[in-house]
Amino acid sequence: MNIIETEQKLREISELALKLAKKQGASSAELSLNKGAGFSVEIHKGNVDKLEYNRDQGLSLTVYMGQHQGSATTGDLSPQAIEDTVKAACNIAKFTGEDEYTGLADADLMATQIGDLDLYHPWDLDTAQAIDLAKNCEQIARDFDARIVNSDGSSISTYSGIGLMSNSHGFTGVIPSSRHSISCSVIGQEPGKEDMQRDYWYSSSRLNEKLESVEAIAKKAAERTLKRLNAQQLSTRQANVLYSPEMARSIVSHFTSAIAGGAQYRKSTFLLDTIDKKVFPDFIHLHEQPHISQAFGSRYFDREGVATKDRDIVADGIVQDYIMNSYSARQLGLKTTANAGGIHNLTLDSTGQDFQELLKMLGTGFLVTELIGSGVNSMTGDYSRGAAGFWIENGEVQFPVDEVTIAANLKDMFKNIVAVGNDVDYRGGTRTGSILIEGLTIAGS
Repeated sequence: MNIIETEQKLREISELALKLAKKQGASSAELSLNKGAGFSVEIHKGNVDKLEYNRDQGLSLTVYMGQHQGSATTGDLSPQAIEDTVKAACNIAKFTGEDEYTGLADADLMATQIGDLDLYHPWDLDTAQAIDLAKNCEQIARDFDARIVNSDGSSISTYSGIGLMSNSHGFTGVIPSSRHSISCSVIGQEPGKEDMQRDYWYSSSRLNEKLESVEAIAKKAAERTLKRLNAQQLSTRQANVLYSPEMARSIVSHFTSAIAGGAQYRKSTFLLDTIDKKVFPDFIHLHEQPHISQAFGSRYFDREGVATKDRDIVADGIVQDYIMNSYSARQLGLKTTANAGGIHNLTLDSTGQDFQELLKMLGTGFLVTELIGSGVNSMTGDYSRGAAGFWIENGEVQFPVDEVTIAANLKDMFKNIVAVGNDVDYRGGTRTGSILIEGLTIAGS
């Protein structure tokens, strides 16, 4: 894909769609356009289980007729299809109810300085090469130990594309980006025993050169699986719990969901009206860093064109602001926080300990490496999730654990965070290390 030619074409389509919307009587309009390509391959027991090509393109348009809103989408970017889409959106707007909070984000909030965040790095990989890499990854994992008895598959995926956002304020922003990943999952079993365990590992990056090698991924998937063999149950007890970085991300997401603008104005959250209130210990600092080079959550503007910036969400354990787009902000009498479309590189600062130091701090307790189900009540904060991991004594792993449930209330969990590790997982838009929490209920046998 020629990125320069594609960008120019998308700009022309954007100008046409906005011009047609105005002609149809829209007082304002905003749109997003995307075009990209990629493929994924999945291998199971040395055979190609799935090979899927992706060629995506589409227009998503929202028009406003005063305080009436209409939206329409199309995957056909021909002039006639664009005209039909604009007409459809305008016709819808004529039938929707008036909403005083709807409309474009304020014009003075639009991003004006848009730099290069280095997000676009296509992988020069053909399908034959991808198949060989995935087969090799799976085979290395299966050959790692005789107790690896089966495979749940390995996969390679790559995607590169360009997105454009534009509106009637005259704002247009373009985001070329890429994303690549390698994963492997295998099944282990001790000889003569019925119990089987599965685990996995994966690597993802915007640059294929920064992916872990297939050898490293395969080895880690096999090692993680073998460590889970001979798992035991626990009796019901109170214990301290250490969430691995991959699982700690969910703790952060429960908080951000609770302070989202939509949850606040609907009054459907256990953290209602929490700005300037203490929710975490003093050492907790949670903030957005939207301009990190090559990061998955990096953007100079959100989906409304609003300029992003570094900002604190929690400082000294106190909530500083909600997570809002323009609509939810207006409902609350506040200003958008440039979070239309999501959060941008949400970072929970470490308290300085590495993983081994956190195990020592845990002393005797439960290390969580897998969470199952979604038992969280957004209204009350009640938390109940199935979990698997390892029982720790004196800072050392004693045995693997499965089929237990962790129960608590999220308000108490947030207050009882003891430490945040420096073993940060960068494979997503939320960046956190392991999180150690005191005094949770583990429901077991």
